[in-house]
Amino acid sequence: MSAEWELPPHGLSQEELEAWNAQLKDIGEQYQGLMQDLLSRIAPSEAADSVYSDMRESFEAGAQSLMQNPTLLWQTQSRLLQDQWLLWQQGMRAMAGEEVSPMVTPEKGDRRFKDEAWTREPHFMAIMQQYLLFSQMVDELVDSLSGMDETHKRNLAFYARQVVNAMSPTNFVTTNPEVMRRTLETKGQNLVEGLERLRDDLANSAEGINVRMTDRSAFGVGENIAVTPGAVVYENELMQLIQYTPTTEKTYKTPLLVVPPWINKYYVLDLREDNSMMKWLVDQGHSVFLISWRNPGPEQHDITWADYMQLGPITAMEAIEKACGEKSVNLLSYCVGGTLTASTVAYLTSTRRGRKVKSVTYMATLQDFRDPGDIGVFLNERVVEGIEESMQLKGYLDGRSMAYTFNLLRENDLFWSFYINNYLKGETPAAFDLLYWNTDGTNLPAGTHAWYLRHMYLENKLVEPGGIELDGVKIDLRKISAPSYFVSAKEDHIAKWNSSYYGALLPKGPSTFVLGGSGHIAGIVNPPHKQKYGHWTNDQLPESHEAWFEGATFNEGSWWPHWQAWVTENGYADPDPKKMVAARQPGEGELSVIEPAPGRYVKTTIPEVLGEIPE
Repeated sequence: MSAEWELPPHGLSQEELEAWNAQLKDIGEQYQGLMQDLLSRIAPSEAADSVYSDMRESFEAGAQSLMQNPTLLWQTQSRLLQDQWLLWQQGMRAMAGEEVSPMVTPEKGDRRFKDEAWTREPHFMAIMQQYLLFSQMVDELVDSLSGMDETHKRNLAFYARQVVNAMSPTNFVTTNPEVMRRTLETKGQNLVEGLERLRDDLANSAEGINVRMTDRSAFGVGENIAVTPGAVVYENELMQLIQYTPTTEKTYKTPLLVVPPWINKYYVLDLREDNSMMKWLVDQGHSVFLISWRNPGPEQHDITWADYMQLGPITAMEAIEKACGEKSVNLLSYCVGGTLTASTVAYLTSTRRGRKVKSVTYMATLQDFRDPGDIGVFLNERVVEGIEESMQLKGYLDGRSMAYTFNLLRENDLFWSFYINNYLKGETPAAFDLLYWNTDGTNLPAGTHAWYLRHMYLENKLVEPGGIELDGVKIDLRKISAPSYFVSAKEDHIAKWNSSYYGALLPKGPSTFVLGGSGHIAGIVNPPHKQKYGHWTNDQLPESHEAWFEGATFNEGSWWPHWQAWVTENGYADPDPKKMVAARQPGEGELSVIEPAPGRYVKTTIPEVLGEIPE
C-alpha cells in the first residue's frame, strides 16, 4: 500500500487523538439518531410489502430453476473457484512488484471506479475485480436460467441487479479509496456531515430515501426557472391555464395547447431560456397555452381519469376559444399527458367533436403498453393491489415514493452516486436545474392513478376498441382522424420506443413517427442550437419497430425543426401561413389575467400539500 495510506511514523499526537475521539462521539450520536429514525419507519406500507413479497418469490423461482439444472450449478461453482484462483495468482504477482493488468474492467459508462487507486493500489484493484467478477457471474447466471416465465425472469434480473449494485465496494467507507482519503483528511467530519444529510433526507422521504440531488436553495420556480413570460388566464380545481406572451408581431391562427404530465411538473419544458421548449415555440410564432396541473392531496382522492380529461384538455380548449375566438387547437403532449391526450382525442371523436383538434403531437408517450420496461417489475397484479390498498388508505400516492421508484431504474446514476457523495464524502450537491425539477415531485390522486396502472399498464386496454370507457363513452384510438405526430427517444427507459412506436399505427388519420436520440428528457428537450443527439425519420410506418428503424434515415440535430415544418407546411398551424394573425396578448380576449406565469399551482410542494414543515 502506498505512503498516502500510512499513519505518521510516531502515530497520532494527543491533539489528533482528541479530535478523532470527538468526531467518533459525533458519529455515534448521529448514528443513534438515524437508528431511531429508521425504527419509526420500519413497518412497510401495503405497496412496499407487496414488492418485498414479489422479490422473495422471484429469488425463490430463480433458485428452483438453478437446482433443476445441475450442469449450470456446477459450471457456476467451477467458474467461481477458477476466478478466485486466478485473482489470487494475480495478487501474489502484484505483491512481488510485478505490474499486472486487471482481469476484468468496468463496463463503458460505469463511473464508480474512476479513481486511480482502483487500478494503482493492489488492495483496491483486488476488491474491484472480485466485485466485477461476481457481478458478471450473476448477470450471466440469471440470463442462463431456463424454465422460468419471462415475467419472473425479468423481475429476477432487476432485483438481482439492485442487490449486486448495492453491494458495490464503492458504497462502503472502508472499501472506497476516495472516501477513505476524505475521512483521513477531515478526521471523520465528512461522515458526521453525511449522517446529518442522511437524516434530513430521510425526514423528507415517503418510502425509501429520496437522496438530495442538487442544491435546492439555488433555484426558485418563477425566479430562475420556469420564467418564460406569460399569465394564468384560467383556473379550476385541477389546473391552471397559462397563456405565454408572444415575441413575434404575427402568430399562427390555430393556437397550440401543451398537455404536460402530472407526474412531476411541467417546467421541464421551461427550465431556462437557452433550453426552454415553451420559449422556442413562442419564438416560432405559435400562440402557446399550457396546462399547469395542481399538486393534489387527500382532498382530491376521488378525481378520475375522466376528470383529468374534462377539467384538463377539454376545459382548456373551451377557455382558449374565449381567449382567441378559435374553435380548434393543435395539441402537443408529453408522457402520461400524451396518454391522456390520446384518450381525449378519441373521446372527442366518439362524441362528434373531433374537429376541435387540428393535429396532435405525442412526445415520449405510451398508448400501447406492451413493453413498459423495468417499471413493469413494480406493476404486476400483486404489487398493483398493494399500491391500490395503500392509496385507498391515504387518498393519494406520495410523489416522493414515485420518485424513489423511478430513481431505482437507473440506480447507480440516480441513487448510489448521490449516496456516496452526500453521505460518505459529506459533499454538498451541486446546483443543477434538471435535478431540481426531478426532486420537485407531485402526488397522484388515488382515483386516477390506480385506474391508470390497472387499465393501461396491467391490462393494456387503451389499444382495444372500446376497451376504455370515459363518462359513459367507449373510445377507440383507431377512429382518430386528426393528423398525429409521434416522437420517441431511443434510450428512453420510461416510455420505451419499441412500445410507443405502435401507437403510431393506431389512428386512421395521417401519422408520422420520429425517433430522437438520448433518453426520456434529453431526447425530447433538445433545443436546435445545441446540435446534439440527432433524430431518425422514415416516411413509412411498417408493422414492426425494427423494420421502421431499418428503413429510417439519421438526421443531425434536434427534431424540433422537423416538427415545426410538419405543423406549418401541412397547414395545421394555419391554413394560409401568409394570413397570420396579430399576436395575441394574455388578457386581451374574454379571459382576464389571474396572475403572472408560472402561477401558484406549480410552486406548491408536496410537504406544503400534506401539511408538513416545508424545507
